[in-house]
Amino acid sequence: MATPPFGWQPRFYPWIIAASVMLATFMEVLDTSVANVSLPHIAGSLAASNEEALWVLTSYLVSNAIVLPAAGWFAGFFGRKRLLIGCIVLFTLASVVAGAATSLGMIVVARVVQGLGGGALQPLAQAVLLESFPAERRGSAMAVYGMGVVVAPIVGPTLGGWITDNYSWRWIFYINVPVGVMAVLMIQAFVEDPPWVRGGARRSIDHLGFALMALWLGTLQIVLDKGQEADWFAAPWIRWLSTISVLAFVAFLVRELRTRDPIVQLGILRDRNFAVGLALITVMGAILYASISLLPLFLQTLLNYPALQSGLALSPRGVGALVSMVVVGRLVNRIDPRLLIACGFALLSVATQMLAHLNLDVAMRNVIVPNVVAGLAMGFIFVPLTTVALGTLPNEQIGYATGLYNLMRNIGGSFGIAITTTLLARDAQRHQALMVQYLSPENPIYTERLDALRGMLAAQVGPDVAADQAVAILYQQLLRQVTLLAYVDNFRLISFLCLACIPLVFLFRRVRPQPGQVAAH
Repeated sequence: MATPPFGWQPRFYPWIIAASVMLATFMEVLDTSVANVSLPHIAGSLAASNEEALWVLTSYLVSNAIVLPAAGWFAGFFGRKRLLIGCIVLFTLASVVAGAATSLGMIVVARVVQGLGGGALQPLAQAVLLESFPAERRGSAMAVYGMGVVVAPIVGPTLGGWITDNYSWRWIFYINVPVGVMAVLMIQAFVEDPPWVRGGARRSIDHLGFALMALWLGTLQIVLDKGQEADWFAAPWIRWLSTISVLAFVAFLVRELRTRDPIVQLGILRDRNFAVGLALITVMGAILYASISLLPLFLQTLLNYPALQSGLALSPRGVGALVSMVVVGRLVNRIDPRLLIACGFALLSVATQMLAHLNLDVAMRNVIVPNVVAGLAMGFIFVPLTTVALGTLPNEQIGYATGLYNLMRNIGGSFGIAITTTLLARDAQRHQALMVQYLSPENPIYTERLDALRGMLAAQVGPDVAADQAVAILYQQLLRQVTLLAYVDNFRLISFLCLACIPLVFLFRRVRPQPGQVAAH
């Protein structure tokens, strides 16, 4: 490709362009989590089990992952603006079908189409923002982008719970229609393709590369989503899908490295900043999605919070992220971004350590404070990390890079959720095996508690039933304690993972954009 003309800038004010592309992106990212708390309602309405209803989430994530890394190629083939509008239209129409679904099959197909339409929106929006703002203001652009991709998954469960409780689960899909229409009108009016996209030559589609990519990503996503439910490699179908995923991945790498016009340009990984940034955003995705899935589960299963309240408990994290992204967007060009990222990971480690000190008698403020700190940390990480990771790439490679960057964040999130849910179950079993020995007649504290419970219950249900009920109550208390310890272990693991990321931050070369510079080469 030709080197982009120096000094190109869009005709419209960059913040109007940012509002146009982020409207659709926020809507799309929101849909990755908005249906989580509505699954029981969807299952009941469509005569499906809760396990079957999980395909409403899995189908979306699988199709979304397949499109993400190829977004740059599709933008070069169709034109970025045309692709953006087409994806939003497809996503909006699929939302209507999902809301009107009369069977599980119908809503799963609609969610697949939603994922295909929405998969390209994140990297395309990121590329448009990076190219619309001058280099010295890219931190501000990434702050806007971060508000969409970091805050939306946090807001999603709360919004989904409120809509489902007050209206119907169908409206979590119908609300996409006015947003989609508005986004199409704004993009048509304000967004334009830069010269290096407009001037792209028509190319033939790498059918084999795309098929291999779809195969390894699709099978990987299914394994991560269903692995714990199927007891991982104890299930033959998990072993088969894992083998297929690995083989397809290797074949995909060989194909993309040998073909003249690859659908994913792996050569950009030679850029050190981008390679380090890709590793860190993968870990960041794991930390983000693992923590926002663990905390609502903790509140609902151990503290008996309703779904809406458990979602609201995460809201302070979104507020903290919004505040810090605005502040960091202004600081990123004045302070070494590596220091900001390191500070962010340190703050996030502190926040998750605070969550590791939760117990069964905590008040809401004990949950709110660490969430605010975690939200502040997200802004310190996400904005400078994106700016530094993409800041040394030429403009014509940004579209390809953003696809890979967003894909790895999502794959990291899938790994994070899969690992923490597995560790949660296994750690609870391990703690139970250690602690059940204390429920023994030889333990004077146990016998004292057991006798007290028998005495309280005997007057109500009789001595024989009281004896059984007293043992059951103490065993349930044990289960709650071992489950609490499993959550504590997970939060501590996330905290240590944050600290382990800090040394990697200083592998970045510092990016020093100059005013008026179009791209940092």
